[in-house]
Amino acid sequence: MSSVAAITQRMAEIQSLVAPLDARPASSASALGTATLAAGPATGAAATFDQVLATQTAGAQAASTARNADGVPVDLARYGNGRIPTSALGTVDGTSWQMWAPAADGLSQLLAAARRDGVSIGINDAYRSYDEQVDMVRRKGLYSQGGLAAEPGTSQHGWGLAADLQLDGRATAWMQANAERFGFERTLSREPWHWEYTG
Repeated sequence: MSSVAAITQRMAEIQSLVAPLDARPASSASALGTATLAAGPATGAAATFDQVLATQTAGAQAASTARNADGVPVDLARYGNGRIPTSALGTVDGTSWQMWAPAADGLSQLLAAARRDGVSIGINDAYRSYDEQVDMVRRKGLYSQGGLAAEPGTSQHGWGLAADLQLDGRATAWMQANAERFGFERTLSREPWHWEYTG
């Protein structure tokens, strides 16, 4: 189950627990102070709505970052490289570029932090569908033959995990010092612009 579907399902469960609280008379509800919900049979404790939601969100995020033996997020592996549905992609803030949703969020935070530090970083490329990967090979040649494109179906761009960035010297230095905080690493020595989300 995708992290979004898991969160949606859990929110519906939580809403069903909250509904009886909403139906109480105002005097009864105010006597509760902060509304409490049963955290579930596993804990046997009471928790606030925010605590339950935070716990469920953290669990969904942990599931979304789990990776298979090839290092591909389990949530993505089931779709196939270059075949990631729009529902699993997110848009990097202030751009039209898309990546796997957690990667897009990480890159959005990274770009905002760079801006706060007076560093400008642009994006040249991000998620590539399988057809776009085929076109890239046609235009740039295969990496294994001295070109710049991975074999279609093997690119980290096809998983929505890679972005090709516009970096000057100052931006490159900033990335080297800060990118890891946002889950990004430079993985291809021949391509200083290519950064991958490793979580």
